[in-house]
Amino acid sequence: MRPRARTVLILLLTLGLLFFAFRNTDLAGVWAETRRADGGLLFVALVLTGLTYGVRAWRWQLLLAPIGPTRFVNAFTTTVIGFSASFLLPARVGEVIRPYLLAKRENMNPSSAFATIVVERLLDLATVLLLFAGFVLTAGPEISGDPGQLARVKVGGAMAAVASVAGVALLFALAGHPERLGRAALRIERVLPARLARVVAAFVETFAQGLAVLRDPARLVGALALSFPMWMSIAAGIWLTSRAFHITYPYPASFLVMTILVVGVAAPTPGAIGGFHAAYIFAVTAFFGVDPDRAGAAALLLHAISFVPVTLLGIVFMLREGLTLAGAQRLAREAPGGSGGGPPTTVAPGLQPVPGGNRGVDPGTHGSGGDRGIYPAAHTPRGADGGMKKGAP
Repeated sequence: MRPRARTVLILLLTLGLLFFAFRNTDLAGVWAETRRADGGLLFVALVLTGLTYGVRAWRWQLLLAPIGPTRFVNAFTTTVIGFSASFLLPARVGEVIRPYLLAKRENMNPSSAFATIVVERLLDLATVLLLFAGFVLTAGPEISGDPGQLARVKVGGAMAAVASVAGVALLFALAGHPERLGRAALRIERVLPARLARVVAAFVETFAQGLAVLRDPARLVGALALSFPMWMSIAAGIWLTSRAFHITYPYPASFLVMTILVVGVAAPTPGAIGGFHAAYIFAVTAFFGVDPDRAGAAALLLHAISFVPVTLLGIVFMLREGLTLAGAQRLAREAPGGSGGGPPTTVAPGLQPVPGGNRGVDPGTHGSGGDRGIYPAAHTPRGADGGMKKGAP
C-alpha cells in the first residue's frame, strides 16, 4: 500500500474510533468530570506507570543475559525510546528500534537482541490472560448486571486460562529444544510456495533464536515472575485513575479493564488514539454501569498518563542519540525483523557488526562457528526462486 493511502486509512480509522468512543458523551459533561478528578490519585497513577518501564527494562536484562551483559541504564533508555517510537509511528516500529539501539550500545548481536522481543511479547500475553482469567473465574454478579454477559465473560476467562497455560508450557518446551520448531517449520515449508516458505523460514529462525537464549528454565521462570508485578502495577495505575474519577470497583476488576485495553490498543492508530478510549469506555460502562461522561473523562486522562510522559521522555532520549522520527522509520525498515524484510543478519546503517560473530550466543544454536541452526543438517530454507537461500552453504 502506498504511504499516502496508508496515512489516510489510519487517519480515518482514528477518527472513526474516537467518534465511536465518545458518541454517547457530552463534551461539557466530560470537561466537568475532568475538573472534579482527584489530582493526588492521578499523580500516584503516573508514578506507578513510570515504574513499569523500569521493571520492563529489568526483565529485558534477564532475557538478554545469555547473549551478553547489559547495563540497566541502556536497557531502560532504549526501552523508553522504543515505546515512544511505537506510539508516534505506525507499524510498532519501536519493537525493532529498541533492540537495535541496545545492540549498538552493548556491542551485541542485533538479531539475537531482536529475538528476545518475541519472547517478551509472549510473556506479556500469557501474564495478562492469566490475570484476566483469575479474576473473571472468581467474580460475582457485581461486575455485570446482565447474567448472560457475565456467563460469556467467564467462558472467555476459562479459555484465556487454558490458552495461557498451554502457551507457557509450549514456551518452556521449545526453550530447551528449539530444533522441534525447526522440524515443524520444515514440514510446513514443503507445502508452501517458495516465496511464502522463505517468509515462514525467516520468522521461525528469528523466533527460535529468542527461545535459544532461554535454555535455562530458571531464567524463563524469573522473567515470567517479573511480568506479574509489572502488569499488576499497570492495573494499579488503571484502578487509581478510575478512582480519581470516582469510578469504584475492586482492584482485581482492573485486570478485566486492562485486558480489554490490550485489545483496544491493538488498533493501528498513532498513540493508540481512539482504540484505547473506546476500550476503556466500553469496559467501565458495560461492566460497572459508569456514566458515559465520567467514563470519557477518565479515558482521556488515563490515556494521557499512559502515553504522554513516556513519549516525551523518549523524544529526549532520541535527541541524545541523534535519532529523528524519520531516521527511526528508516532504521526500522532496514533492520532485521523490520518491514523491509531483510535477512536476519543485516546490520542497519550506523550500527557496526559485532567483531568475531555473535557474542555470548550458544554456537550450537546459531552464530558464527558451527551454525547448525534449528533445521536438520540436510535442509536449508528455500529462497524466492525455490533454490537455496542466498548465503547458505
